[in-house]
Amino acid sequence: MTFQPRMRNQIEGFSVIGGMRRRHWNGITADLWDVECGPHAGGYYVAQDPRLFILLEHRGGGRPLVKCSPRAGGSPQDSCESPISYIPAEMDLWVDIEDVQYVRHLDIHFDADGLRRRLMDELDPRRLTEPHLLFADPRVMSLAQLIAMEVANPDPLHDLYGDGLTVALLVDVLKIVKLSDTRKRSTLAPWQLRRAVEFIEANCLRSIRLQEIATLTGLSQSHFSHSFKASTGFAPHQWQMNARLDRAKQMLISGARPLTEIAVESGFADHAHFSRVFRKHVGTTPSKWKKSHSV
Repeated sequence: MTFQPRMRNQIEGFSVIGGMRRRHWNGITADLWDVECGPHAGGYYVAQDPRLFILLEHRGGGRPLVKCSPRAGGSPQDSCESPISYIPAEMDLWVDIEDVQYVRHLDIHFDADGLRRRLMDELDPRRLTEPHLLFADPRVMSLAQLIAMEVANPDPLHDLYGDGLTVALLVDVLKIVKLSDTRKRSTLAPWQLRRAVEFIEANCLRSIRLQEIATLTGLSQSHFSHSFKASTGFAPHQWQMNARLDRAKQMLISGARPLTEIAVESGFADHAHFSRVFRKHVGTTPSKWKKSHSV
């Protein structure tokens, strides 16, 4: 599904040249604007999602004045010295412009939950709530120029190109550091572990989506998966498989039911699938296991 920015604004004194140009990439939207400014221009902007405002170019003797409230003093924005602003979701931003004839800027809106999932929860949520206004970074500006060129390109390249550029830019701006694979994982709280295990064991005979269990614990899929393994030593799907095999073992020793029937009732596709998985996990075939555990 295409990510659509949700934004409110009230502006005046601007005239868009050639219309707004927009590209969507996997939970990220980039808008490129070329704007002529009147003698007095400005207004306010507030978005329901985090965004970046990057001033690529401006002409005139003045500078856009960026403020966090209509009565604040504000700070000038310059395309060389202070072109980049990260604005958290639901944060008002006011702009006053005098003696500026032309502005070109790039707006990048993104779905925070989607980005967090893609980065396997290595995005600290606090990064998303802290504004970072009017700063310069040559690496970010190089990426922003490439993104702007791609947005303006009438024959855009493969979506992976724009997607890679924008994710790289967000990683840089938000200073997202890859955590070591050997870092200590936090475990589930006792109530989370109990709820997850009870759900898996009660539903082990059907296909369980990871999202179902993660929702029960109030965690993202990635966070839940890592924490479940830290708590139990098993991935959720391994725990489910062990629960199925326990069901099968109970049926093997409780009577003379055929293996084909036990295979289906314990959630396996057929006898061959059941035997293959049983041998892989238990170390022997269902028939031999049953014989060794029969009274």
